[in-house]
Amino acid sequence: MNYLRYSLFFFFLLVGSLTVFAQPKCDAWTTPKWAENATIYEVNIRQYTPEGTFRAFEPNLPRLRAMGVDILWLMPIYPIGVEGRKGSYGSYYAVKDYRAVNTEFGNMDDLKHLINAAHAQGFKVILDWVANHSAPDNKLTKEHPGWYTHDSLGQIIPPVPDWNDVADFNYDEKGLRDYQIESMKYWLKEADVDGFRCDVAMMVPLDFWRDCRVALDKVKKVFMLAEAEGPEFHRSGFDMTYGWDYMNLCNKIAKGQKSAIDLYQYFYDFDDVYWDDDNIMYFTSNHDENSWNGTEYERLGKGVKAFAVLSATVPGMPLVYSGQESALDHRLAFFEKDSINWDSYPLADFYTKLLNLKRKSKALRVKMDGDYDFDFLFEKEYPNIFAFVRHRDQDQVLTIINLSDKPIKYKLKRSNIEGEYTELFSNQKIRVRDEIELHLEPWGYKVFVQ
Repeated sequence: MNYLRYSLFFFFLLVGSLTVFAQPKCDAWTTPKWAENATIYEVNIRQYTPEGTFRAFEPNLPRLRAMGVDILWLMPIYPIGVEGRKGSYGSYYAVKDYRAVNTEFGNMDDLKHLINAAHAQGFKVILDWVANHSAPDNKLTKEHPGWYTHDSLGQIIPPVPDWNDVADFNYDEKGLRDYQIESMKYWLKEADVDGFRCDVAMMVPLDFWRDCRVALDKVKKVFMLAEAEGPEFHRSGFDMTYGWDYMNLCNKIAKGQKSAIDLYQYFYDFDDVYWDDDNIMYFTSNHDENSWNGTEYERLGKGVKAFAVLSATVPGMPLVYSGQESALDHRLAFFEKDSINWDSYPLADFYTKLLNLKRKSKALRVKMDGDYDFDFLFEKEYPNIFAFVRHRDQDQVLTIINLSDKPIKYKLKRSNIEGEYTELFSNQKIRVRDEIELHLEPWGYKVFVQ
């Protein structure tokens, strides 16, 4: 442990404010401009409607656009292997054909119709790409067995023993690399998609991703999201990575095992490791978390909305998973048909206010150009309050969250955030001068917009 570093951190906390300083940008590619104020929404086509098809999902586009969604991430839309299949329907991530559409969801024309309709309404669409492995009965296992990993007996093996419904690729083979890149180009040209979310990106060589990004950008400027965590992926072709450490910390805070101080430390450490334009996707749920580790209500309890506010207002891009606006409290079966219950949309208004603020506010832009401010408003007598202000040009957003199950009377004493604000959810108007007292309910939150 670097004791000097920790001492300096707490010195800044005691002073009361910490500004995250920017570092110089150095990339061979640039993030598309349209991503700077975006929210991403993960679409589980199979479970979204009783029909489980592209056409059945499409009528939801206007609702999602009005809610503040900008990027639609479609979970894998490719045919699923039969050999080794888990459950009745199998895993989306056991790809039988990289250049075809799963007939469970519709056909290529249905997919194109959905993407064209999404584009017409202002969305961007990214596909889930599975580069690390294929289904065991993908034709490539017979046509190019050398593209796969083999055991001592010459048998093709999975990347992880438990993943016995997939076969591990061998990226020492140039032919495989070329095939993967050409297949991704196929979807850019054929379906006009806008990028890819890359499954288990950390299990694929970084130099492949670098070559891939350069090649794809020659066809169309793309947006690339890595299912991985670490600054090396931002140097290797990706615009955004996962905030797993953040999510795990939120889970622990919700259980009383960590506090807001640990969250301040997370963002302090973040700046030591990442560059100014490295962007993280923050989330309270996704398909993996929901199905395997528990719904957001299991993991976050009564703090669900508080952590959603946090995820949407810190620097980065928030993710909303299918069904979160309907307060989905059910673990969706991964290998079976298990439709989301859309009887009501109790959190639709909550997300609409939050995500449209994200869309419109200059202060909440992702860190594309390094020109951003993120100032902590730490008060040592409030270890369970996480408070910060973000500002750019004339826009300013002040977020204050009670990360505990106890009510708190919080006195905000900051002369550098003076001004008149409107609270996002209550429409309450306040004037901040030298000091203001706020009453925060357990897991309460306030988002003040100037």
